[in-house]
Amino acid sequence: MTDDEGGLKCWLCCRPFGTKIQWHHTVPKSKKGRATVPVHPICHKTIHLHFSNAELARFGDDREMVLAQPDIGKFVQWVKSKPPDFHVRVKRRK
Repeated sequence: MTDDEGGLKCWLCCRPFGTKIQWHHTVPKSKKGRATVPVHPICHKTIHLHFSNAELARFGDDREMVLAQPDIGKFVQWVKSKPPDFHVRVKRRK
């Protein structure tokens, strides 16, 4: 995913990157996934806190299915105004 100037954007939140990029397997390697997408560390952690590998395998690279999960949608709304290298400890809501 790239922005209008050709720079990478996060697959989950669509924010540009600062100095930290992680690569997320949209289908987990344990489920024979190979393709990766760039994500912020905070976005990567959030994805894995909310979904099992089996769920991620079913979603594949369908970002809209991931965003349809209410906690993920709320997270993206919250994080989209943060600077590129913003990071805090994330935890699953109860």
